Amino acid sequence: MRLNLQTDFALRALMHLAVNTDRRVTIAEISDTFGISRNHLMKVALALSHEGFIATERGRAGGLSLARAASDIQVGDVVRRMEGNAALVECFPGGAGGCRISPTCRLRGALAGALEAFFTSLDSWSIADLVQGNAPLHDMLGARAAA
Repeated sequence: MRLNLQTDFALRALMHLAVNTDRRVTIAEISDTFGISRNHLMKVALALSHEGFIATERGRAGGLSLARAASDIQVGDVVRRMEGNAALVECFPGGAGGCRISPTCRLRGALAGALEAFFTSLDSWSIADLVQGNAPLHDMLGARAAA
């Protein structure tokens, strides 16, 4: 399974915010840090805000911050919400349907089990787990002087 870019950018943005919980972080800072388009990152931030993962503040002292503790944000939850109902194969909910062998096929069950295992694994990780004790990451994403 390959995550879409929006999900990838969302996870990186959340990690950046988790390292910098003492201040608001701007879209420009995250964009510059990861080399991500600011316009694309704005869409990601809007989605993260709508899903309740981040808080946004407009204005001169504005920016982004986590809406709740990083330890309360499960990676699996972020992936589920950012990916939406992406069907692995056409017989999954949200798929095109119409596969001729669906009534007798066992592939759907095998893939559903694999997908469940994937999310179970991701659910065991929080954003805090990804950043705590990771000194090199903190050095890369750490607090910068407020502009």
